[in-house]
Amino acid sequence: MPGSTNEVAELVKACASLGVAIVPQGGNTGLTGGAVAGADRPAVILNLSRLNRIREIDAGNNSLTAEAGCILAHVREAAEERQRQFPLLLGSVGSCEIGGLVSTNAGGTGVLRYGNMRELVLGLEVVLPDGRVWDGLRALRKDNSGYDLKQLFVGAEGTLGVVTAAVLKLFPRLNVSATAMVGLTGVQRAVDLLRFMQEQVGNRIEAFEIMSRRQIEIVLEHGHGLQSPMELDSPWFVLMEIADSSPQWDAIAELEKTLEAAFERELVANAVVATDVAKGNRIWELRHNISEANKRAGFTVSNDTSVPVSKLPLFIDLVTERIEQQVAGAAVCHAGHIGDGNIHVIAVLSRSIYGTPEQCETAATKVNLIVHEASVELGGSISAEHGIGRMHVERLERFKPAIDLQMMRMVKSAFDPSNLMNPGKILRATGL
Repeated sequence: MPGSTNEVAELVKACASLGVAIVPQGGNTGLTGGAVAGADRPAVILNLSRLNRIREIDAGNNSLTAEAGCILAHVREAAEERQRQFPLLLGSVGSCEIGGLVSTNAGGTGVLRYGNMRELVLGLEVVLPDGRVWDGLRALRKDNSGYDLKQLFVGAEGTLGVVTAAVLKLFPRLNVSATAMVGLTGVQRAVDLLRFMQEQVGNRIEAFEIMSRRQIEIVLEHGHGLQSPMELDSPWFVLMEIADSSPQWDAIAELEKTLEAAFERELVANAVVATDVAKGNRIWELRHNISEANKRAGFTVSNDTSVPVSKLPLFIDLVTERIEQQVAGAAVCHAGHIGDGNIHVIAVLSRSIYGTPEQCETAATKVNLIVHEASVELGGSISAEHGIGRMHVERLERFKPAIDLQMMRMVKSAFDPSNLMNPGKILRATGL
């Protein structure tokens, strides 16, 4: 556990001289095995949690420089103290770290307004596979002087180098917000409602999340005292938030007015608008407790796919029908970021049917194949925000065009010809 960039560099140099593989690790909250060592070769797990300093906050430039081990919640708090916000937000906010968020190009609930982590990174500091330190910590929004090297490391899952620090974009702090939970008759209504909301309130949409009724029921049953603010008499629900930095803007009144207009257009079946922050937080608890509730409900197979937003209704119909037909005892539910086409298809398998690890593994393989095939059929991706890690290497090889894989291997070989950096993640360890 090094405590500085120099210590990381010395460790990487030592590993390079000995031919020992390196597995960078942050908060270890990933879902695809990207931060764990494989059994095929010796490796040093390089945990970066001690690199936890916020080096600089430049409020005038709306930027913050944080080391890789900084926890996301702490970065958000530091920005708040300077009347700014760092908008990335996901369920593991209290444990995930900046280096991992950069390396997986993390998404979360704010992508619709702010983009993925890729759009929030201005500069990086990276220890290269030979131990040299690349200082790319430039807080520039415009730099057209050649290749944008930092973007090679965003989403690379530590396979090209070790991210040790990042310059992040900040935004004005939001002073007013309003949250609502909306019942809908179908997924197409959710897509139509999103477009209507964008026409009415523009870029003030802070989050727009969809959940199936079955998913909410699982959260309520296994979520330790959580309650729904409305009757679950619709098959689909959207959790939304609008926000602005101007304290003069009446967010609650604006949201109520907009939803009334949506109701008149038959886009909305029913809705509840939170009248204060506490009630709004209780609505969002339904979304943030999905993972833990599903774990308690049974063996969970969760996917992280994306398709064009216009194809979401067809995609959800396809995967639901195919899983229910081909995987016995699977309760199919859905949740995700509808504004960017990223839907998590979740199959909860009954423990009474799937009692052995082998049975669970067989069912999981079938569910994953169904979801990935449907996604690619509709022009989508098998991974929207969780990454490939070790878990989905074979699927990447199956569904990614050959020329894409060839270019990726060329980049990997150029940076890491000895294949020491997180081998076996994204690309197969052999054949580079």
